[in-house]
Amino acid sequence: MSRTPSNMLPLDTKAPDFNLLDTISGTYKSFDELKGKKGTVIMFICNHCPFVIHVNEALVAISKHYMDLDINFIAISSNDVVNYPQDSPEKMKTHAKNNNYPFPYLYDKTQEVAKAYDAACTPDIYVFNDALKLVYRGQLDDSRPGNSVPVTGKDLRHALECLLNSTVNSSVQKPSIGCNIKWKN
Repeated sequence: MSRTPSNMLPLDTKAPDFNLLDTISGTYKSFDELKGKKGTVIMFICNHCPFVIHVNEALVAISKHYMDLDINFIAISSNDVVNYPQDSPEKMKTHAKNNNYPFPYLYDKTQEVAKAYDAACTPDIYVFNDALKLVYRGQLDDSRPGNSVPVTGKDLRHALECLLNSTVNSSVQKPSIGCNIKWKN
Protein backbone atom coordinates (compact mmCIF):
# COMPACT_ATOMS: atom_id res chain seq x y z
CA MET A 1 0.00 0.00 0.00
CA SER A 2 1.71 3.17 -1.18
CA ARG A 3 1.59 6.29 0.99
CA THR A 4 1.59 9.20 -1.45
CA PRO A 5 0.94 12.71 -0.03
CA SER A 6 -1.13 15.49 -1.60
CA ASN A 7 0.72 18.14 -3.61
CA MET A 8 -1.16 20.93 -1.78
CA LEU A 9 -2.36 23.21 -4.59
CA PRO A 10 -1.91 26.87 -3.49
CA LEU A 11 -4.84 28.41 -1.63
CA ASP A 12 -6.90 30.93 -3.65
CA THR A 13 -6.32 28.91 -6.84
CA LYS A 14 -9.40 29.18 -9.08
CA ALA A 15 -11.18 25.85 -9.56
CA PRO A 16 -10.16 24.31 -12.89
CA ASP A 17 -13.18 23.67 -15.09
CA PHE A 18 -14.06 20.26 -16.48
CA ASN A 19 -16.71 18.33 -18.38
CA LEU A 20 -16.59 14.64 -17.42
CA LEU A 21 -18.68 11.50 -17.66
CA ASP A 22 -20.84 10.97 -14.58
CA THR A 23 -20.72 7.17 -14.31
CA ILE A 24 -23.93 7.12 -12.26
CA SER A 25 -26.18 8.99 -14.73
CA GLY A 26 -24.22 8.17 -17.90
CA THR A 27 -24.18 11.86 -18.89
CA TYR A 28 -21.42 14.45 -19.06
CA LYS A 29 -21.35 17.02 -16.26
CA SER A 30 -19.39 20.26 -15.99
CA PHE A 31 -18.00 21.89 -12.88
CA ASP A 32 -20.30 24.83 -13.52
CA GLU A 33 -23.46 22.72 -13.41
CA LEU A 34 -22.35 20.71 -10.36
CA LYS A 35 -20.90 23.47 -8.16
CA GLY A 36 -22.64 24.36 -4.91
CA LYS A 37 -24.27 27.67 -4.08
CA LYS A 38 -21.99 28.22 -1.05
CA GLY A 39 -19.09 25.95 -1.92
CA THR A 40 -17.88 22.83 -3.70
CA VAL A 41 -15.84 19.87 -2.52
CA ILE A 42 -13.83 18.01 -5.17
CA MET A 43 -12.61 14.56 -4.11
CA PHE A 44 -10.21 12.46 -6.17
CA ILE A 45 -11.02 8.89 -5.19
CA CYS A 46 -11.15 5.43 -6.75
CA ASN A 47 -12.85 2.10 -6.15
CA HIS A 48 -9.98 -0.06 -4.93
CA CYS A 49 -7.76 2.19 -2.80
CA PRO A 50 -7.70 1.01 0.84
CA PHE A 51 -7.35 4.64 2.00
CA VAL A 52 -10.59 5.56 0.21
CA ILE A 53 -12.38 2.41 1.35
CA HIS A 54 -11.34 3.34 4.90
CA VAL A 55 -13.15 6.73 4.70
CA ASN A 56 -16.02 5.97 2.27
CA GLU A 57 -18.68 5.89 4.98
CA ALA A 58 -17.52 9.24 6.39
CA LEU A 59 -17.40 10.83 2.91
CA VAL A 60 -21.02 9.82 2.36
CA ALA A 61 -22.18 11.06 5.78
CA ILE A 62 -20.32 14.37 5.55
CA SER A 63 -21.52 15.01 2.00
CA LYS A 64 -25.15 14.32 2.91
CA HIS A 65 -24.96 16.77 5.81
CA TYR A 66 -23.27 19.61 3.93
CA MET A 67 -25.16 19.15 0.65
CA ASP A 68 -28.24 20.18 2.65
CA LEU A 69 -26.33 23.42 3.43
CA ASP A 70 -25.65 24.27 -0.25
CA ILE A 71 -22.16 22.77 -0.46
CA ASN A 72 -21.96 20.27 -3.30
CA PHE A 73 -19.61 17.31 -3.47
CA ILE A 74 -18.07 15.87 -6.64
CA ALA A 75 -16.01 12.66 -6.76
CA ILE A 76 -13.58 12.06 -9.62
CA SER A 77 -11.57 8.96 -10.52
CA SER A 78 -8.60 9.54 -12.80
CA ASN A 79 -6.94 6.12 -12.62
CA ASP A 80 -5.63 4.28 -15.68
CA VAL A 81 -8.34 1.66 -16.25
CA VAL A 82 -6.23 -0.38 -18.68
CA ASN A 83 -3.87 -1.40 -15.88
CA TYR A 84 -6.48 -1.01 -13.10
CA PRO A 85 -9.73 -2.38 -14.60
CA GLN A 86 -11.39 -2.40 -11.16
CA ASP A 87 -11.64 1.38 -11.59
CA SER A 88 -13.48 1.25 -14.93
CA PRO A 89 -16.54 3.48 -15.39
CA GLU A 90 -18.86 0.45 -15.23
CA LYS A 91 -17.35 -0.61 -11.91
CA MET A 92 -17.40 3.00 -10.68
CA LYS A 93 -21.17 3.04 -11.22
CA THR A 94 -21.60 -0.19 -9.24
CA HIS A 95 -19.26 1.05 -6.52
CA ALA A 96 -21.16 4.35 -6.21
CA LYS A 97 -24.49 2.53 -5.88
CA ASN A 98 -23.10 -0.02 -3.38
CA ASN A 99 -21.72 2.81 -1.23
CA ASN A 100 -24.81 5.03 -1.58
CA TYR A 101 -22.88 7.96 -3.03
CA PRO A 102 -25.18 11.01 -2.96
CA PHE A 103 -22.72 12.88 -5.20
CA PRO A 104 -21.75 12.39 -8.85
CA TYR A 105 -18.81 10.04 -9.51
CA LEU A 106 -17.00 11.33 -12.58
CA TYR A 107 -14.49 9.54 -14.80
CA ASP A 108 -11.41 11.52 -15.90
CA LYS A 109 -10.43 9.36 -18.88
CA THR A 110 -7.64 11.65 -20.16
CA GLN A 111 -6.32 12.40 -16.64
CA GLU A 112 -6.20 16.09 -17.63
CA VAL A 113 -8.48 17.10 -14.76
CA ALA A 114 -6.28 15.39 -12.17
CA LYS A 115 -3.30 17.20 -13.67
CA ALA A 116 -5.16 20.55 -13.60
CA TYR A 117 -5.87 20.07 -9.88
CA ASP A 118 -2.34 18.75 -9.24
CA ALA A 119 -3.96 15.71 -7.64
CA ALA A 120 -1.53 13.08 -6.43
CA CYS A 121 -3.37 10.52 -4.34
CA THR A 122 -6.69 9.00 -3.39
CA PRO A 123 -8.34 10.47 -1.47
CA ASP A 124 -7.25 14.01 -2.39
CA ILE A 125 -9.75 16.65 -1.22
CA TYR A 126 -10.26 20.28 -2.32
CA VAL A 127 -12.78 22.83 -1.01
CA PHE A 128 -13.72 25.85 -3.12
CA ASN A 129 -15.81 28.80 -1.94
CA ASP A 130 -18.70 30.41 -3.83
CA ALA A 131 -16.18 32.50 -5.82
CA LEU A 132 -14.54 29.19 -6.91
CA LYS A 133 -11.35 29.98 -4.97
CA LEU A 134 -9.53 27.19 -3.11
CA VAL A 135 -9.94 27.53 0.67
CA TYR A 136 -8.89 24.03 1.78
CA ARG A 137 -6.96 21.09 0.40
CA GLY A 138 -5.60 17.99 2.03
CA GLN A 139 -6.79 15.28 4.35
CA LEU A 140 -10.19 14.26 5.68
CA ASP A 141 -8.65 13.69 9.13
CA ASP A 142 -5.68 11.91 10.76
CA SER A 143 -7.16 8.41 10.37
CA ARG A 144 -5.42 5.95 8.04
CA PRO A 145 -5.95 2.21 7.55
CA GLY A 146 -4.34 0.44 10.49
CA ASN A 147 -3.43 3.48 12.64
CA SER A 148 -6.35 3.04 15.11
CA VAL A 149 -7.35 6.73 14.83
CA PRO A 150 -11.13 6.96 14.38
CA VAL A 151 -12.49 8.39 11.13
CA THR A 152 -14.21 11.66 12.06
CA GLY A 153 -13.64 13.92 9.06
CA LYS A 154 -12.60 16.68 11.49
CA ASP A 155 -10.26 18.52 9.11
CA LEU A 156 -12.78 18.64 6.27
CA ARG A 157 -15.67 19.42 8.62
CA HIS A 158 -13.70 22.30 10.16
CA ALA A 159 -12.92 23.70 6.70
CA LEU A 160 -16.59 23.50 5.72
CA GLU A 161 -17.74 25.16 8.95
CA CYS A 162 -15.25 27.98 8.34
CA LEU A 163 -16.62 28.34 4.81
CA LEU A 164 -20.24 28.45 6.01
CA ASN A 165 -19.42 30.94 8.78
CA SER A 166 -17.24 33.13 6.53
CA THR A 167 -14.28 32.74 8.88
CA VAL A 168 -10.65 32.15 7.98
CA ASN A 169 -9.50 28.57 8.47
CA SER A 170 -6.38 29.16 10.55
CA SER A 171 -5.83 25.44 11.22
CA VAL A 172 -2.81 23.78 9.68
CA GLN A 173 -3.89 22.11 6.45
CA LYS A 174 -2.25 18.69 6.31
CA PRO A 175 -1.71 16.76 3.08
CA SER A 176 -3.84 13.74 2.50
CA ILE A 177 -2.02 10.42 2.34
CA GLY A 178 -3.21 7.66 0.06
CA CYS A 179 -2.55 5.51 -2.96
CA ASN A 180 -0.96 7.37 -5.85
CA ILE A 181 -3.14 8.16 -8.83
CA LYS A 182 -2.50 5.43 -11.38
CA TRP A 183 -1.08 7.45 -14.26
CA LYS A 184 -1.08 6.19 -17.82
CA ASN A 185 2.30 5.38 -19.35
